[in-house]
Amino acid sequence: MRVKRLATMLLLCALPGLAAAQGHDCAGEPAYRAFDFWLGEWAVHDSDGKLRGHNRITSVEGGCALREEWRSVGGNSGQSLNYFSPQTGLWRQLWVDSGGHIIDLRGALKGEDMLLIGTIRYPGESEPKAFRGRWSPLGDGRVRQFFEQRDAGGEWRTWFDGFYSPAGTAANARDSSAANAP
Repeated sequence: MRVKRLATMLLLCALPGLAAAQGHDCAGEPAYRAFDFWLGEWAVHDSDGKLRGHNRITSVEGGCALREEWRSVGGNSGQSLNYFSPQTGLWRQLWVDSGGHIIDLRGALKGEDMLLIGTIRYPGESEPKAFRGRWSPLGDGRVRQFFEQRDAGGEWRTWFDGFYSPAGTAANARDSSAANAP
């Protein structure tokens, strides 16, 4: 009887540890898949067609987050971690780059677009600026990323308007050569 009671106690103590070791199945839940249209290897052009850089978006931590790895044509880099919070029902993006900029955004899908709103902090400035981003899947397989910052008068101004094309595609190669032509 004493051995049986001891075995039962050990099993009860082990169950929480087993559950934690197995983790949460983020990959199987639709809310965690809402930003998957951004996954991939991308060439990023501005609205004038000029190549601005390359971005790699990967699913990490068992599908619980997206990791962004950016490299501009000028050599600057940045990374973000994007995740869905079941507690708030919102997506969050935390970005930092090699220039010391920090972007902290939260939001959700609005139709088919991901709309995240928050702040950007510039190095040497004490107060953050209001900032927002919209990621829109386009019918041709590209993704548009549109960033705006609120100016001192309260107006939203375009900060970056970029178009993500799948890296290595024939259309992307053509676009890149045209963007770099004299």
